Amino acid sequence: MSIAEDLYTAGYVTYPRTDNTVYPEDLDERELLERFADHPRFGDDADAVLAAAEDGIDPTSGDEETTDHPPIHPTGEFPEGLSDDEWEVYDLIVRRFLATCAEAATWEHLRVVAAANGCSLKANGKRLLEEGYHAVYPYRSTSESHVPAVEEGEELGVSDPRLEAKQTQPPRRRGQSRLIETMEDLGLGTKSTRHNTLQKLYDREYIEDDPPRPTRLAMGVVEAAEQFADLIVSEEMTAQLEADMTAIANGEAALEDVTDESREILRRVFEELHDSREDVGEHLRESLKADKVLGPCPECGDDLLVRRSRWGSYFVGCDGYPDCEYTLPLPNRGEPLVLDDVCEDHGLREVKMLAGRNTFTHGCPRCRAEEADEADDQVIGPCPECGEERGGELAVKTLRSGSRLVGCTRYPDCEYSLPLPRNGDIEVTDDVCEDHGLPELVVHDGDDPWELGCPICNYAEYRERRAARRIRDLDGVGDRTAEKLAAVGIEDLEDLQAAEADDVAAEVQGVSADRVREWQSQAEA
Repeated sequence: MSIAEDLYTAGYVTYPRTDNTVYPEDLDERELLERFADHPRFGDDADAVLAAAEDGIDPTSGDEETTDHPPIHPTGEFPEGLSDDEWEVYDLIVRRFLATCAEAATWEHLRVVAAANGCSLKANGKRLLEEGYHAVYPYRSTSESHVPAVEEGEELGVSDPRLEAKQTQPPRRRGQSRLIETMEDLGLGTKSTRHNTLQKLYDREYIEDDPPRPTRLAMGVVEAAEQFADLIVSEEMTAQLEADMTAIANGEAALEDVTDESREILRRVFEELHDSREDVGEHLRESLKADKVLGPCPECGDDLLVRRSRWGSYFVGCDGYPDCEYTLPLPNRGEPLVLDDVCEDHGLREVKMLAGRNTFTHGCPRCRAEEADEADDQVIGPCPECGEERGGELAVKTLRSGSRLVGCTRYPDCEYSLPLPRNGDIEVTDDVCEDHGLPELVVHDGDDPWELGCPICNYAEYRERRAARRIRDLDGVGDRTAEKLAAVGIEDLEDLQAAEADDVAAEVQGVSADRVREWQSQAEA
């Protein structure tokens, strides 16, 4: 929605926050189509829609008709210099407009019902006869399922009969758009607030992933509210308040009456919560803990939890601390999410690291640590910082956190290191870099090997390629993280470079000090 609003303020599309599904009478659809006929990206499709509209253009409309704003559609002003995300949203809006002006699609459906040994066997088929709007709108599926044409009474052969026993499966989780539609059906929120409500649930860590799923914290909050103040989680109450506010706007209800009723509802809710505050607090503390439990500690049997250090980095620690000091490292990139998948060897839940586009599954922390302990360092050449004076050597290393790097064998006295990809088998070739005297590396991960080359040259090229010009250019910084950084005074790269990494990590949830240092290093490239 924020991207659509940016396109609106730039004059490329109409106002996006509207429920209206009926174009106004003063909109000249043909004139707008003719403007797009000259566009290099949409011209052919606009021409096709115009050519098919011999009897005039009669755009489709929905059930919702309001007078505040027309349905979102392009203005006819062609944008330039859009980002990939902005182009995706703009393309969707344009093609949606083209689809509403295009001819309807024609499908042929066939349902075959056959009797076999007292059982009724059914098959449904469909095929697309006329593409219609599908020719200009690729966002709706046109998949077909063919069944053979048969005549009533015809006998069919039975081959490969199977008897399968299945259990009822839970319904699939609803995606973000479906949740917003459900909120609309229940009368919760408005067009302007529903997507913000969903974003707040993400920001406050009540939901995660996509499709969204509730965290244990969210379930704990709902359970506590249902047990101690059930009115606060009643969708009927929220829908009634929304209806009351609409009635005030329409002159059908008095402001004083609605506010008096709302105050009375809130008074009852706060009284119930106040009387049960200790029980609610204990319930929430247990829910927060349960969301971070991985499994049993191998040393004392207590729970292993995802913890955060004073410097902002994450690790796995025992709930029995300080009596038990067992720990396991976690990657320094991203925010850990404890999954439902359990390691068969150690009985620990696996961990995923949320890092924007670079999100990855870390797996079982004990497995990663044991693999690193068993792996031998592979020396590939002299260290460029201390090799001549102190005999330091560079070696391919696997860390207990799961990361891999080329680092000096004299660590921690020499901290020279170069990053390596987390996944894939690393081959040290016989080809040697003329500039640095190091062997070239090849990463085998999938069908096509990745010729990494000299690790020093590769890292220099990587830094040049990833050189940042603004905060959002940094690896793993999306809109949400950029907003969090801006909230603590980091709005540009100069602010970032002047900041203390530990201080930023302490103030910004989900960002470690090591991550901040990575960004500072990238900003210097």
